[in-house]
Amino acid sequence: MPHAYDDQNIFAKILRGEIPNDTVIETEHTLAFRDIGPQAPVHVLVIPKGPYVSYDHFAAEASEAEIVDFARVSARVIAEAGIGLGEGGQGYRVISNAGSHGTQEVPHYHLHVVGGRALGRMLAAPQ
Repeated sequence: MPHAYDDQNIFAKILRGEIPNDTVIETEHTLAFRDIGPQAPVHVLVIPKGPYVSYDHFAAEASEAEIVDFARVSARVIAEAGIGLGEGGQGYRVISNAGSHGTQEVPHYHLHVVGGRALGRMLAAPQ
C-alpha cells in the first residue's frame, strides 16, 4: 500500500469529530477508543492523530514526540484495562494490519489492543 493518505477514511472523520467514538484516552498526538465490533472483552483501537497509513509509515515519518506518545498511550490502555502482566492480568494481543495481505480495512495506522479472555493462536498454519 502506498503511503498516500486518504483523509476521508473513517478514522480521519473520527479525529475531525465528524463521527462519534467511545474514547478511552486522548492526548495531543494519540486517540484510543473502543472498537465498535469488539472481538474480546477488551478491544481498544489506538491511533495516531497524524496522517499515517501503516506501522512502517508511522515509524519512519512520525516525530519522536508522536511515537513516544503513541507507545505510552498504548501502555496506559493495557494498564487501565487490567490486562497487562504487571497489573495482574492474564495477557493481551496487539495487532496492526497493513495493506491487502494484512487485511487492513481502514487506511489509517491503528493498533488493536485485545484481551480479557484466552485468544487462541494468532495464525493458522498454511495448508
